[in-house]
Amino acid sequence: MNVADQTVVTPASAQAGAALAARIADHLASPQAVRATVPAHGWWPQSLAYGAAGIALLHIERARLGEGSWQRAHDWLACAAAEPASTGAGSHLYYGAPALAFAFDAAADRPGRYARALETLDRHIAAVARSRLDEAHARMDRGGLPALAEFDAIRGLTGMGALLLRRTVHHGDVHADLVRAILDYLVRLSEPVRRHGDLLPGWWSDLAPSGRRSSQYPSGHANNGVAHGIAGPLALLALASLRGITVSDQRAAIERICAWLDLWRIEGRDGPRWPYWITLSELESERPSPGPSRPSWCYGVAGSARAQQLAARATGDTGRQRMAEEALLHAMTARIPLAATTDLSLCHGFAGLAHIVQLAAADAITPGLRECLPRLLAPIESTTPDTLMACGAGLLEGTTGVALALLAQVNGATLSGWDSCFLIT
Repeated sequence: MNVADQTVVTPASAQAGAALAARIADHLASPQAVRATVPAHGWWPQSLAYGAAGIALLHIERARLGEGSWQRAHDWLACAAAEPASTGAGSHLYYGAPALAFAFDAAADRPGRYARALETLDRHIAAVARSRLDEAHARMDRGGLPALAEFDAIRGLTGMGALLLRRTVHHGDVHADLVRAILDYLVRLSEPVRRHGDLLPGWWSDLAPSGRRSSQYPSGHANNGVAHGIAGPLALLALASLRGITVSDQRAAIERICAWLDLWRIEGRDGPRWPYWITLSELESERPSPGPSRPSWCYGVAGSARAQQLAARATGDTGRQRMAEEALLHAMTARIPLAATTDLSLCHGFAGLAHIVQLAAADAITPGLRECLPRLLAPIESTTPDTLMACGAGLLEGTTGVALALLAQVNGATLSGWDSCFLIT
């Protein structure tokens, strides 16, 4: 990747973005100072989404760029790892041992750095992943339907696979066999199942999008998003393939998932988009509800289009690649979709849109994406660190994520690979 080719902001905008990112980092310099501003019930050091593990990524990225001190990064890593790592049922990419491993791996800029911590965490993560794979296959064998947390990108095996893929690619075949086992599971998840006479996609859950049972979703739903739905597994299957890690029927699984997304694509005056989820009544009528249309990473066009762009690149499908890129371009230039974006976060705000567009533009065969960036960055660059801090300090929905997106725009790429936890690169 040529960093110079990735730089997409003007000198003035780059200067403003760099200054804002630096001021945010200074606001987040001390774990003790930040801790004092967070309610006790909201302080989760081992959280990649909201806690110290995620905040560490900002200081790691700045240290690797030569713009910040390694001491700050180490202080935040030490804060995240101060208590024994959570390795139980509640651990996942965004919490506990996997989240800590992700942060320490991002900081491992040379052989041997944090090696002992990573070796210990690797053992815990491998054991957890194998246990969850066994549970998932047992569930499939008895004909049950999955909870979203079994497979999704945040809490499930897709997120674990993203971490293990990262560890394997960056540090040799640390977990190559386990990555392939997760890919095998996702291939099986993509296969249709029959339930009470209905033919359903294999990721159909009998729970609500919240992950709980609800009278509003008496027959469950098929989730289409990146964060909690099938676009996350699609992205992991594609990313692994692009890195040369494949299993039997991986391409067929990619094509099955893409065919499902094609079936439910909604064409409108603002371009194509995908419903957040499909209920049984919609499946039977073959008519999705209009639903919300915020073009976010977690559920919207931005995340879905990036996942399909990756899938197209993995399979050599230039037609799909053009469709995905045009969908993203429409969403970033039409008034109504952008008007639905009301915050600055990575998860569902302008920082996430700008970062996805930057990545997609670097891979695109469709012109115009790069020109969308000034419009997406303007709401961020016009705010202040004090205003941003009111949104929280975390990676997923707070100032850490905004600052990291700004750094990526200024420098044209990421050195720590912090964005791989979003399944977009």
